[in-house]
Amino acid sequence: MAWVVRGEFRKLWIGQLVSASGSAVTTVALPLVAVVTLQASAVEMGALSALTIAPHLVLGLLAGVWVDRWPLRRVLIWSDVGRLVLLGSVPAAAALGWLHIEQLYAVAVLTGVLTLLSDTASQTMIPWLVPREDLMRANSAALLNLNLASTLGPSVAGFLVQVLTAPFAILVDAASYVVSTIAAYLLREPTRAPAPERSEVRLSAGLRVLFGHRMLRPLVLSAGIAAMAGSMQGPLVVLFLIRELDKSPAFVGLTMTAFGAAAVAGTFIAPAWCRRVGLGRSYLTGVFLASFNGVALFTGVTPVILLGQVLAGLGMSLFGVPQRTLRQALAPPHLVGQVTASWRTLVIGGQTVGAAASGVLATALDIRPTLLIGTAGMLAGLLVAAFSSLRGLQDLPEGEPVGRSMA
Repeated sequence: MAWVVRGEFRKLWIGQLVSASGSAVTTVALPLVAVVTLQASAVEMGALSALTIAPHLVLGLLAGVWVDRWPLRRVLIWSDVGRLVLLGSVPAAAALGWLHIEQLYAVAVLTGVLTLLSDTASQTMIPWLVPREDLMRANSAALLNLNLASTLGPSVAGFLVQVLTAPFAILVDAASYVVSTIAAYLLREPTRAPAPERSEVRLSAGLRVLFGHRMLRPLVLSAGIAAMAGSMQGPLVVLFLIRELDKSPAFVGLTMTAFGAAAVAGTFIAPAWCRRVGLGRSYLTGVFLASFNGVALFTGVTPVILLGQVLAGLGMSLFGVPQRTLRQALAPPHLVGQVTASWRTLVIGGQTVGAAASGVLATALDIRPTLLIGTAGMLAGLLVAAFSSLRGLQDLPEGEPVGRSMA
């Protein structure tokens, strides 16, 4: 990644890598604080999980408007400072004996809002920090951060919780925001297209771009359907492996490691694959590979299950890099933030619906049929893109909107 992680983008990349790694620790540690330290009930745990997602659904479209109007560098700095304070309050309250579940609720909501703003701002900034020809590789580098954090973070979090206890493991995440704040402070604010007058701002602007563009419309429909279907499988994997197949927790960990390692490898492969087969076919390939996971689990055969996890991880990177690149490059420069936020709202909303539906379907039909329904749904999303102009897209269309690089 050295050939693209340079200049101003390097500062953004380092900051996001460190903060993503810290956030992966909190993803594990915060629920453990609720369960182990506060003895939270099932209802309270459900509320904590819902409150973590809620900001993305409730404020997603509004966040895009804010990011397109506010200086991106300031958004990154203040969102990092805010999360530093909020997360630091958890171990402080635990040390003083003041920690209650209501505080965790507040931390979950407020850090969710700040993460929404930070993620939207960082993705909006990328097209302005790298040349057009490096945009795909920059997105691959950004996706590498997330894959590394999600792969290594849970293991590190488990160790830190064992050594420090859950509340104080969160200090690692708080400290990570010191580094990302410094990185954001050192960034130069990119010169962007002027924001429209307030009277012209519409919450629906991002949605109108996504559903009005001949390339983005099939992409968002395909990704939304596939994300909803894929999220039907996620909550069932551990349950299926442990209860239906009588696998050990070590095997569950092995499957997650296989998925994560393949996703990391995929971020290195994706740019070359996109150049070889084209952006459209790379996206189609990725969704197809990811959809195989449900069938692999259905077989119950250990080598096939591991192969399914590897293909799903690889596929996630192969479709993730081109869809990010297209979304950033094809959106009007003054609406990149709103397009990004609208996309996240649709996809996360779809994932929430899919996760909820998985429990209902698994109860009514059993887990195996639900896994196949998830696979069928992902393939349906694939067909939406396959029967559109997206299929033949080789490279970024000439003359389409794209940010101006500072590199």
